[in-house]
Amino acid sequence: MQTTQFDRILRRLATILSVVILTLCLIYTSTGVMLSFYYAPTAGGAYQSLKMINTQVPYGWLFHRAHDLAGHAVIVIALIDIVVMFLGRQFRQSWLTAWISGILFTLSAIALNWTAMILGWDQEGYWRFNIELRNIEAIPFIGSQLRDILTGGGAISTVTVQHLYAIHSYIISVAAIILAVMHLSALLWQEKEMASPGEVIQLAEASLAES
Repeated sequence: MQTTQFDRILRRLATILSVVILTLCLIYTSTGVMLSFYYAPTAGGAYQSLKMINTQVPYGWLFHRAHDLAGHAVIVIALIDIVVMFLGRQFRQSWLTAWISGILFTLSAIALNWTAMILGWDQEGYWRFNIELRNIEAIPFIGSQLRDILTGGGAISTVTVQHLYAIHSYIISVAAIILAVMHLSALLWQEKEMASPGEVIQLAEASLAES
């Protein structure tokens, strides 16, 4: 009985966390759209455009800060959600959709943070991305091709910023929203099954067995 009740609490917690994940994902996306009106995806213009957003655009600093905080927070919450699902034994067959979508969303959230590394065009992001490119190039067989796709076939330049911006904004962001909705929908479906007659009977039998 205690184990079953503990599992139910973890399932409910996973559902609550998935709502938080979707909320943060929508904040991240909506603030990103607002920033895109002023952001210039070029080697020289990226830093200056973000500086202008922070200093000249009304409430621009707030949207920029909310974008950054939501991007970091969603990774933390997604990792906690996976741990909660694991402890609640939600990797079973009935939880397969929620489990897989949760893992894929976490990877997409990390990818969003990774692709945003160079978009600020500051010293820290530039040199971090330079190191990451060396690691990518060291991947057997496909490393050089991946590096060329990201950089545009040469050194880090405006083309690199445009490639990362396109991947970040139009591919990974869309995938993250779809996965977040799928994850929440799967957990809500499991919430309905929690109150099914079969589970109620199991709880009653467990209670009688203890008494």
